[in-house]
Amino acid sequence: MITVISLGGSIVAPDGVDEAFLKDLVSLVGRLLEEDEKRRFIFVVGGGGPARAWQNAYRNVLSRPQTEIPPYNVLSRPQTEIPPYNVARKIVNDDADWIGIMATRLNAQLVKAVMGEWCRETVVTDPTQVDPLVGRVLVAAGWKPGFSSDYDAVVLAERFQAAMVINLSNIDQVYTDDPRKNPDAKPIDAISWADFRAMMGDEWVPGKNVPFDPIASRHAAKIGLKVICAAGKDLPNLEKILNGEPFLGTTIG
Repeated sequence: MITVISLGGSIVAPDGVDEAFLKDLVSLVGRLLEEDEKRRFIFVVGGGGPARAWQNAYRNVLSRPQTEIPPYNVLSRPQTEIPPYNVARKIVNDDADWIGIMATRLNAQLVKAVMGEWCRETVVTDPTQVDPLVGRVLVAAGWKPGFSSDYDAVVLAERFQAAMVINLSNIDQVYTDDPRKNPDAKPIDAISWADFRAMMGDEWVPGKNVPFDPIASRHAAKIGLKVICAAGKDLPNLEKILNGEPFLGTTIG
């Protein structure tokens, strides 16, 4: 039995690394593997805080007018000796995506390392080129521009015929609107792919903060894959999902 988990980078590294969470996750995985020798996990790790911080830096550098840049003084020489140069130019989404992808790979390498002997393969960076599992845990990261690591999770679920993807992030459920901005937003227990995609749209923008990537959603809908969105740090709730018990979250599909 293979379980694919899209592990949001906001759970692994919201700002710095959440070491306490990783310790608890490794403990849970170890216990579940010990209880069922047929169980296998695939974790697809997102970029989290580092990805957004570095992507924002990229956008800020290229969009900042020269007049806002403090004068640069080399060895106290007159500032007029250094001619101003306006760095502002077009933001390239692929470049922003690659920055985010590199952050996912750093986070994924950490997750692989803490999984120890359970994860015997290198971090997967192309979900279409994966051999049959050797270890009991596989860790994957971002692939290429145009979508988030959620899409990689869907591709891997399709590749290994997993029944669903569990999407763990910093929200406990999908809501009718952003609950941080709209106090009237209501949690959703279950929703069809058509309705979910109508709410979230089909466009991908690097760093876009949505419950599940629009490109991943389109492919999941196409192949009839179920996705469960739940709070990443609520590991007792994750165990309920894995055991088929009542849980807090949103089922899409």
